[in-house]
Amino acid sequence: MLIRASDSALVVIDMQERLVPAMQAPARTIRNTRLLLRAAERTGVPALLTEQYPSGLGATVAEVASAAGDAPVLPKMHFSCMEDTEFAARFRALGRRQAVLTGMEAHICVVQTAASLVEDGYEVFVVSDATASRTIESEHACLERLGAAGVSVVTTEMVVFEWLGQAGTAAFKELLPLIK
Repeated sequence: MLIRASDSALVVIDMQERLVPAMQAPARTIRNTRLLLRAAERTGVPALLTEQYPSGLGATVAEVASAAGDAPVLPKMHFSCMEDTEFAARFRALGRRQAVLTGMEAHICVVQTAASLVEDGYEVFVVSDATASRTIESEHACLERLGAAGVSVVTTEMVVFEWLGQAGTAAFKELLPLIK
């Protein structure tokens, strides 16, 4: 199945000040999340950001927050975003049938959010190069588990080019230099 801009919502999970430094490849994860946020804005894909226990883990890192524009940042305590009443209501109100997930930690909040979304009947895509855990083993286990459960494990470029759908458009010309 294609990831269509008209059907998608981007969810950026818990890319926070006290989590990011402990992750595997944090610079890659931030760079790719920033690109996804830019592509989402350019292609009309709504985005939601979350912060797990922000008083303890801090705010969303500045590099991601600055790329998020006016996307809402929702605090939460549940590991699965969909278990949080406010997030679930905001996500459902978007009226999208596909969820593209990025964030931290892959094996905790990302995997539980993906599982909840699948249970609710959504098509779920986890962006492997914009998702991280503290250990590479946890990250790999998460991605294997999600794939086995029917979640599509994708890359940033796969998402961006599927959202764009074609070359030659103004959005394509704007985003292409960011990919190269």
